[in-house]
Amino acid sequence: MMGYLRLDTLSKQFGTKAILQDINLDVDEETFCVFLGPSGSGKSTLLNIVAGLEKPTGGRVFLKDRDITDHPPHKRDVAMVFQNYALYPHLNVYENLAFGLRARKTDPTDITHKVREASRILNISDKLDRYPRQLSGGERQRVATGRAIVRDPNLFLFDEPLSNLDARLRLELRREFLMLHKRLKKTSLYVTHDQTEALSLGDVIVVLNQGRIQQISSPRELYDQPRNLFVAGFVGSPPMNILEMNIRNEQGRLLLSRNGFTCSVPDELVRKISAGSYDVVFMGIRPSAVVLTDRKNTKAESYNGEILLHELLGQDSMVYIRIAGMIEIKAIFPAGSHNLRHRHIQVILPQEKMYFFDREGQRL
Repeated sequence: MMGYLRLDTLSKQFGTKAILQDINLDVDEETFCVFLGPSGSGKSTLLNIVAGLEKPTGGRVFLKDRDITDHPPHKRDVAMVFQNYALYPHLNVYENLAFGLRARKTDPTDITHKVREASRILNISDKLDRYPRQLSGGERQRVATGRAIVRDPNLFLFDEPLSNLDARLRLELRREFLMLHKRLKKTSLYVTHDQTEALSLGDVIVVLNQGRIQQISSPRELYDQPRNLFVAGFVGSPPMNILEMNIRNEQGRLLLSRNGFTCSVPDELVRKISAGSYDVVFMGIRPSAVVLTDRKNTKAESYNGEILLHELLGQDSMVYIRIAGMIEIKAIFPAGSHNLRHRHIQVILPQEKMYFFDREGQRL
């Protein structure tokens, strides 16, 4: 069954440079879908193709079972909210909200109703006679969003709408976007490089890198079950500790080692290694999973650690630790839960919290 929005084998090239490659995606109705990736990953280009602002080199775009690939933007029934607001400086808020409706020759009574309703939803009813220069960044973004709402489109498109705002406003507007989505029950595509935005807003997150989809998952699955090395290192703050480890056989026992640091191989990984021909794996563990203790643990593998740096992150603390004299990792834990006056500490890396990837970066 075709999704509410379907992207079928989309590709995009600028000259000889491939920007998007083999993009296949189905988005269900009323889903808030986030495109997440670093700068240059192709996420904004993908949004522009859906909007009709860019033509794909190959592939098709379907919305509500209609092929809209060759439709101009104004015939797609989508509304886009831009990073830079794109407000008309010579028009007040009311006229900015009404502009698209007037261009469509909407009945004046309907225009008034839709503008008043959108301004009420966005809490800008008292700003309707002001001009963009008289508004804060957050208010401008609300107006830009309101201009999309009044059109009552089939699909909302958001291109990094919060990137120009400070941290407090981003948090506030994230909440408003969530409430707005629950209220309007509209399908939305949202582009961001900020994983916090993605994890907090998305029903579904599409991770992009170098023009290819890396993973399509719920926020929880994306964090808990990264499918490859890129996703593991990109999603999570602070990022996952990732170590390239050599596999060696010591008297019939498989071990992982690097620069004097050695750990045993979990049973599940032993079976996978035995079934393949691996000599190197990448081992990952999230900083929040690293266990620190003042005394050596006889029931688990523990390592002598040297604290190199300590950062206070409000409720949490993060430390940079050198283990086995060579390997550096990060650990995060509730502030005040460890005595950090001593430079040396015992480090435990729980096997059940480890992730393993092959040389090509695919999850084992």
